[in-house]
Amino acid sequence: MSGRLDRLREGLRAVARIARWEARRSVGVVDRQTAILGFVALLLAGAVGGAAMATGGVALDRDVYRVGVDDDSPYHEVVRESPALAAQPPDIGRLGREVEVVVSDGRVYVADSKKARAALSTFRSAVRSRNLQRMREEPNESAAFPVVVTLQYVERGPDGVVASGDGGGSGGRASDGDGGVNSGTSDGSDDGGAGTGSGGSDGGGNDGFGAAASGSTGDGPLGVPGFGGVAGGLLGGGTSGSPADISPPFPFGALVLAFVFFIPMNFVIQPYGSTVLNERINRRGELLLVAPVSPTAIVAGKTLPYLATLVGITAVVALAIGGGPVSVAAVAPIATLYLAATFVGGMFARSFKELTFVTVSISVFLTSYAFVPAIFTNVTPIALISPLTLVVHDLQGTGVTAAEYVFSTGPFYVGSAVCFLLGIGVYREEDMFTQRPVPLKFLDALNSRITGRRSVAVLSALSIPFVFIAELLAIAVLFVLPVEVSVPLLLVAVAAVEEVAKSVHVYAGFRGPFAGQRGWRTALVLGALSGLGFFVGEKLTAIVQFVGLPNLTLGRAAFSSAGIAATPALGLLLLLAPLALHATTTSIAALGATRNRSTYLAALVPAVAVHAAYNLAVVSTLG
Repeated sequence: MSGRLDRLREGLRAVARIARWEARRSVGVVDRQTAILGFVALLLAGAVGGAAMATGGVALDRDVYRVGVDDDSPYHEVVRESPALAAQPPDIGRLGREVEVVVSDGRVYVADSKKARAALSTFRSAVRSRNLQRMREEPNESAAFPVVVTLQYVERGPDGVVASGDGGGSGGRASDGDGGVNSGTSDGSDDGGAGTGSGGSDGGGNDGFGAAASGSTGDGPLGVPGFGGVAGGLLGGGTSGSPADISPPFPFGALVLAFVFFIPMNFVIQPYGSTVLNERINRRGELLLVAPVSPTAIVAGKTLPYLATLVGITAVVALAIGGGPVSVAAVAPIATLYLAATFVGGMFARSFKELTFVTVSISVFLTSYAFVPAIFTNVTPIALISPLTLVVHDLQGTGVTAAEYVFSTGPFYVGSAVCFLLGIGVYREEDMFTQRPVPLKFLDALNSRITGRRSVAVLSALSIPFVFIAELLAIAVLFVLPVEVSVPLLLVAVAAVEEVAKSVHVYAGFRGPFAGQRGWRTALVLGALSGLGFFVGEKLTAIVQFVGLPNLTLGRAAFSSAGIAATPALGLLLLLAPLALHATTTSIAALGATRNRSTYLAALVPAVAVHAAYNLAVVSTLG
């Protein structure tokens, strides 16, 4: 026991020593011009984010509509404060040519054009917002807002029916979308409807811009985003509660979060990938290879400074936008996967040009994966596939459960470990200093982890995080399509992703450890073992039951095997059928992998077809 502790302490000291060397070397190679450019870029990013937070968003339609109004008119301030409106002199003769709307002598004149009608709608919205603001300043809040409106998002049931939420004692109705709107009067009477008042006609009248009555909002289980701090105005906080203002949450907050968190990551992975590739140029890393230090300690020491930098930046950003430890814990696995994927890219790339392509691809894919689902944070459980959604919930103050955290970040943690594992597998002289194409380096990385037939099953199980990420991303992409189209496409996509994940290391093995055993018996044994490993790992997807994903049609289609059977016999059938499927389809692909790449790709076609047909039968039978 003492010997193990001594070795552990020595390994930790080696990691710390390499980390110090890497930190000093990284600081030394950054020249003054590069540091200045990086600092300026960060300042610009902060300026854009700060301006967005200060203004509540980027006004892409600034000054697009022109409204003629006198300086002493009560509407002049409304036009001046609205980003989309530009104040002009109230000349009726310029109507339709230089202005779209003219406010004069208590009347509103509108040109006969689509742009003018859009300008009128924008003007009405601006006046309504101004009236609501004035009413919020009234000391007697109940007199200013006699109607109380509660907005509550409820989950869509498996049959597509939206359950009515609990309106806190008031009558209500379920909307036709993903959420229900429960409304009642402020005195607690149950009238089942939303009451609104208006100081004037809202449409058609000459002076139809009276103050609309409004109510206060109360958050439901998911609620309307109610962020604090500097992010309050930007990310949806401070809603008025007026029935006229009720609308789905705008995703601009997720855009800004993605921008603020991910830009620093792109700056950090560039030098990290460069330092990995530098070790492979002109055999510069040979001294480390012959040192009495394991490759794992070398990679850990070289990665630690960059990971610490990203975590520190994430903590600063989270603190600036009102986040807490949950935000840091949610973004940390994304940063880890960024570094892990960059490390693999640095080990596979043959030049800085290839490394640039790899790092850009990593950045685009991971940013898209984290950003796109976060748009639907308050709409659907699909958003939980992104750790960025956890940041939004942290800022909302709605809290995050342990199951939700594991569901969002688990694939990132395990995927990072697998990427580092594959990269360390080729951190050796015969791979580091050779100019082999990236696909062949990938096969070498797989072969480095194949020590026998049982390791084939282990690699299949380790592929689950990447399969999970790919399938969840497919769900997010196909979510907007009609169910009649999205479900068949998803079934084919799931089958293709799983068949490649189960068989690619078998194909690599026949060009490595199993090169002398290319018979059909070996192919069937390896196919069965790979299918078994994937089947065991696939059961981990049962966590989707805890986050509500099976309530969606696409969620049930992708993860139907995670369900619970009604009878023991059916449960046993559901347990054994996927095992038989995975073993059969992987064996088909393994038979093609025994010869060459062309036959392997050709064998994938029937394997994917059989898998997709099985998925379709399960979805059709079990719903």
